[in-house]
Formats: sequence, structure tokens, C-alpha cells
Amino acid sequence: MSRRRTLLGVGEVLAWWAVLALLWLVFISAVNTLELVVGASAALIGACAAWGARRAVNGW
Repeated sequence: MSRRRTLLGVGEVLAWWAVLALLWLVFISAVNTLELVVGASAALIGACAAWGARRAVNGW
């Protein structure tokens, strides 16, 4: 894997994570430390899944 592909993959996962984490924060009722940790973790899992799904569909 080239360095450019690695950076693009990391950038894509970070973009997905930011969007999903923002959605999590919008939809929860109380923002506390536990909610932030759970939301960030769930967003990271979702971001990795979205990246993998896009990679599988495009044959990257």
C-alpha cells in the first residue's frame, strides 16, 4: 500500500468518524463523559465499516 493510499484511507475514516460523532452528539439528550466515549467508539466502528464497505464495492 502506498503512502498516498494510506493517507487517503486515514483521511476518509477521520471524515466518516467526524460526521458520525456529530450525529451522535445531535441525537443524544445528555452530554457527559460516558456518552462521549461511547459515541466516539461507535462512530469509529461505523467509520471503519463505511470505509471497508466502500473499499469492497470499488475494488480498491
